[in-house]
Amino acid sequence: MPNPTRLLAAAGAALAAPLLALVTAVTVTVLVLVGTGSSPLDVLDTMVTYAQRPRSQALMVNSAVTYYFAAVAVAIGFRMNLFNIGVDGQYRLAALLAAAVAAKISLPPVLHVTVVLLIAMGVGALWAGLAALLKVYRGVSEVISTIMLNYLGGALVAYLLTPGRLAVRTVGSNNIGTPTIPASGQIPGISLIPDSRLQVYGLAILAVAVGAGYWFLLSRTRFGFDLRAAGASEDAAKASGVRVSRMIIISMLLSGAVAGLVGMPQLLGAAHTFSLDFPAGLGFTGIAIALLGRNHPVGIAIGALLFGFLDNAATSLELRGVSRDIVLVTQGVIVLSVVVAYELVRRVRTRAEQRDVARRLAATAPAPPAPSTPQEVGA
Repeated sequence: MPNPTRLLAAAGAALAAPLLALVTAVTVTVLVLVGTGSSPLDVLDTMVTYAQRPRSQALMVNSAVTYYFAAVAVAIGFRMNLFNIGVDGQYRLAALLAAAVAAKISLPPVLHVTVVLLIAMGVGALWAGLAALLKVYRGVSEVISTIMLNYLGGALVAYLLTPGRLAVRTVGSNNIGTPTIPASGQIPGISLIPDSRLQVYGLAILAVAVGAGYWFLLSRTRFGFDLRAAGASEDAAKASGVRVSRMIIISMLLSGAVAGLVGMPQLLGAAHTFSLDFPAGLGFTGIAIALLGRNHPVGIAIGALLFGFLDNAATSLELRGVSRDIVLVTQGVIVLSVVVAYELVRRVRTRAEQRDVARRLAATAPAPPAPSTPQEVGA
C-alpha cells in the first residue's frame, strides 16, 4: 500500500515548481510595471475585464490553436534531444505552397481540404528533413542548419510571392498574395464561445487530434519508447539496438509535418490566401510554449492558451497607456521562471532521493561482527 507521507511529498514536489515559477513571474512583472510608472492593479483589472468578453475568449482560443501546432512541432524534436528552430521557415513555405495549390485545384470540400493539409505537412516535413540528413550524414548541428533553412525558406517565399509566379496583386490594395482559395477548400469556424460572433477555427479539432496522437505515440508505442530512449542517451539507445540515425530522421520529419500545419488555421479558416501580411514568427513562440508546457500535450495546451490571452490582451493594455512590450517581458519571465524552477526542484528532489537511499542502505546493512576477546584468541 502506498505510503501517504511519500504521496504528499511527491504532490508537494510536483506543485512546488509551478508555484515557484508563478510567484517569480508575478513579482518580476510587478517590479517592471512599477518601474515604468504603471499601476499593477490597473493592469490586472484591464486584463481580467478583457478576458471576460466573449470575443476576447474566441481570439484567445484561435491564437492558442495556432500556437499549439507550433509548440507540438518543437516538442517532438525536444523529446529526441533535437532543437528544431526551423519551424518558422517550415510553416511559411508550407502555407505558401499549400495556398497556391488550393487555389488552383477543384475538388469536393472534404477532399479539397485533405489534399491541402497533406501538401502542407509534406512540404514542412521535407524542409525539416534537409536538416535531419545534414545531421545524420554530415554531422551538422540541427540548430545551425534549421536557422539557415529559416533564411533560405524566407528568401524562397519572397521569390515565389511575386506577381507572375505564385501571387497576384490584390485589387484596390498594395498587398500581394496568392489567389483566393475557393469555398470547397475553406474550413468553417465553430461557434464554441457563447455570445461571440467570432467563431473558433475549425482546425481546433485537428489540434486536439494532434495532441492526442502525440501523447499516444510517445507514451504507448515502441517507437515512442525508442525515441525517448535515444533522446535521453544515444549511447545507451545504440547498445539496446535502437538505430539513432533513423530516429533522428523520423523525428525531424514528424516535427516538420506538424510545423506545416501551423499556418493552416489562419489560411483555411480566416485569410484564405497567403499574402505579405501572413503571420510570421510563430515558430519561435512555439519554442517558448513547448518549454513552458514541459513538452507534455496538456501542459502545451495550457501554455498556448496563456500566450494567446497575453498576446491579445496587449491591445487593451495599449489603450490604457501601457506598452505592449510589458506582455513580452511577462512571457519571457514566465518561461525562464518555469525552466529555472523545475531545475531547482529536480535538484532538490534528487538530493532527497539520494539521502533516502543512503538511509535505507544503512538500515539494511548487516551489523559488523563483534571484536574477539583475548581469551577467545588464546583458545
